Amino acid sequence: MTGRNAPDAGRLRTAARELVDVALTIQEAAAHATAALTDVAPLRALPQAPSAAWPAYRALLRTTTNGQGLGCAFTGGGRLSTAAAKAGAMVGAESLAVRVLATSLRLRVAAVAVAHPELTADPMLARLIDAAAADRDLEAVRALRALLKDRGAVRALSQLAPVFGEVLALRALLDENPLNDAAAWLIATGKGFATADPITGMSNRAIAVLDTGEGAARRIELTAAESARLCTRGSLLGFLGNISALGTTGRALIQSVEGPDGVIRHVLQAPGMRVGRPDGESPQDLLGAFSSAVLASSPYSRALAEAVADYGPPPGAELALVGHSAGGAAIMNLAQDPGFCARHTVTHAVAIGSPVDFKRPAGTWVASVTNQHDIIPTLDGQGAGTCFDLHPDWYVVDYGDSTHLFPLCHSIDHYRANLADDLPEARDLIDERLTPYRGRVVRSQAYLLFDRAPEPEGSPFLTVPTRAFDGPEGTVDLPIRCRDRDALTAYFAVHPAATAGLLEGTGLGPAVQVAGRVLVAVHVARNRHTTVGGYGELQVGVVVPGPFRRHRRSPAWPDLLRAADLRRSGSFLVGSAVDTPIMRALGPRLWGGETYLTPLEIRLGARSAHVTADLILTLRGRLGPGLPLSDPGLVGYAREGGAVLRSCVRTRGRARLHAAPSLRLVVEPRSAHPLADRLRELGLDGARPLLCLSATTLQTLRDTAVPVPPG
Repeated sequence: MTGRNAPDAGRLRTAARELVDVALTIQEAAAHATAALTDVAPLRALPQAPSAAWPAYRALLRTTTNGQGLGCAFTGGGRLSTAAAKAGAMVGAESLAVRVLATSLRLRVAAVAVAHPELTADPMLARLIDAAAADRDLEAVRALRALLKDRGAVRALSQLAPVFGEVLALRALLDENPLNDAAAWLIATGKGFATADPITGMSNRAIAVLDTGEGAARRIELTAAESARLCTRGSLLGFLGNISALGTTGRALIQSVEGPDGVIRHVLQAPGMRVGRPDGESPQDLLGAFSSAVLASSPYSRALAEAVADYGPPPGAELALVGHSAGGAAIMNLAQDPGFCARHTVTHAVAIGSPVDFKRPAGTWVASVTNQHDIIPTLDGQGAGTCFDLHPDWYVVDYGDSTHLFPLCHSIDHYRANLADDLPEARDLIDERLTPYRGRVVRSQAYLLFDRAPEPEGSPFLTVPTRAFDGPEGTVDLPIRCRDRDALTAYFAVHPAATAGLLEGTGLGPAVQVAGRVLVAVHVARNRHTTVGGYGELQVGVVVPGPFRRHRRSPAWPDLLRAADLRRSGSFLVGSAVDTPIMRALGPRLWGGETYLTPLEIRLGARSAHVTADLILTLRGRLGPGLPLSDPGLVGYAREGGAVLRSCVRTRGRARLHAAPSLRLVVEPRSAHPLADRLRELGLDGARPLLCLSATTLQTLRDTAVPVPPG
């Protein structure tokens, strides 16, 4: 491990800090000289006393423009001085204050090189740093291109990370772009977070404000494997392990810990940025990470506040905040939020690998741990080379190790390993300060975070009134709501004799026929996310025109494509199977008839399907091209005692009508399963469908079957 407190490095930083004070004094003198030079009153008096006034003006002008004086030192808030300063920057004229400040930055680079000799020993790195420090733009570009070509972007940035902020500030101070000067001054003087990109001068806040949203949080359950990884006793490494278990998945965790004194305290744990492009939904995306670092409040911090409010700690309860990367910046925003701190007693804030140098929490013990080769903590402009003690009351650990590769050195697992194995003193001190939170974990709750409150799941289609239904195996909410369903309906043509007698006394009319043959539907579906759990289903039915048809000779085909809740035609059920016990028990109430329990495998692609019902059938092959249309849903009929039941599955989503499928249905050979026998009786063994209707990612509503009134 290497640190930043070597004697030689300390003297260099002290000198750099003194030069900052000198530069600020020179800048103040330049401001006074500029104000005197642009004062309107003396200018008006110039014609009245030219012999006395002109030498004074000439001296002021020489002082603010001559390289042997203050250089091009126009500064201040006036329009004329601002325009003159920008014009001077564009032609490469420098002020004495800038030259002194650049020297301070070079000393900071030299101080870092004491602990990181590779910065000067490596010819390619040294060439780039020297070119940037000497304002040799073309050579700096060539050096950077050579470095990137030789080592790649990741390795090059990792090696530059300890002096990344200083090199950018040097470049911004000395280039001809006046838009990035303010950012360079902030980095070089340590007066605040860089307000703009030090390369282009684009405002950071202009980008950060794109991250909008009031912030929201929803309770979620962790998987069994994730829950098993959570710590059972509070400690620094335990909390960091929890952040590792959550991953960068848009989630956060709150735990309650019984301290050594028996008091229940709470710990908020916030992971870093979620990988991928900004998505407009999660505050842990790239834009959220940026706004958390730049702004005092962001959707990420507001979402964390919502999670804490939902968790419900008593008013004034003690709360510790632990965050990694963007999560560290977000928890520091909470620690400096007067409203949040009025509701909760924020006692500790621990930021790991986070850009938090310019956060200002009050009354909270703060620890900041950063790896000098980690670029993320330097994004606020202060890295390993800083010569400012911005927070003398914080516990700051800024270290280096042998792992120079970013983003590996930024990962929470790497920081945790460093604290466990290489930084025992820092780990023990932080753990000692966290003593009130070192005890048995009595409660854990994970939250999924959002930029803004999401619509209810499945809204608006699935947000319907529900009622409790006493099923055979407990209470079930009806209608059953499914968020993700794949379905395939294959229509076969069979001989009319095969269905003779099935429809007698139902009042559903003669079976629908095509070219003198009866239409039979085989429907399969995989319901992945439903209110009764995931399940598969198989239904076989004879297509019927339905009850109360006034024009018996009118074709039923058009009606089959109408929405389920508006049509009469459907399938008269002759057999069904499911693969979960709860649906087998509910089947007679949902669609009627006897329902069998059997394993079902359903794989549905854009152009192919593979269905296997154990001991019953196999249906597989290519679907071919399809015509897109809205999925019409399902209507089913079944005989129940002396009545006929009608069931309806309403759907939302798109389907495809396949007019030339090459699927083949094969009944399980030598199977005595009743449904296999029924398929053989219908003549479907070895049959190919006339057409198929396929759909993926449907939303569905399924309620109990209702009796059809007698006609």
